[in-house]
Amino acid sequence: MNIHLSSHHHLIPLDFKSLVTLPNSHTWAPSSSDHHPFPESVPVIDLSDPNATPLVRLACEKWGVFQVTNHGVPMNLIKQTQLQTHRLFALPRDQKLRVLRSPDGFTGYGSARISDNFPKLMWSEGFSMMGSPLEHARQLWPLHHANFWYVPETNK
Repeated sequence: MNIHLSSHHHLIPLDFKSLVTLPNSHTWAPSSSDHHPFPESVPVIDLSDPNATPLVRLACEKWGVFQVTNHGVPMNLIKQTQLQTHRLFALPRDQKLRVLRSPDGFTGYGSARISDNFPKLMWSEGFSMMGSPLEHARQLWPLHHANFWYVPETNK
């Protein structure tokens, strides 16, 4: 696949491995107007707390992220998800670009879709899936897509 990177610059996360200095596009200055109701760390929300719902809303509004405890997700599923996430993002950049999200698309590799709402670019990369995980796995690992942990046995 021939990808014209210049036409997708706003979608492609920065390749930090190739940088010598951080570009201004990704340099965030601390803001004196940043006041958070939570401590200076990511909020931790216990889902068994009766006030969990308003705490989630507040964390989303003020932080944009939170950690959840007492969620009931089995630890083996969490560990497998972490393993596969690491595997996906450790792929070479050229391989990830095979599944680059289109400017009007919802799935694939790229910068967070909310990036346009901020004055600077984020230090992150993302991968969104909708529909068949098998099709995404085939694009990322053409010869070894069956090793992608979420691919159902019936679709191999």
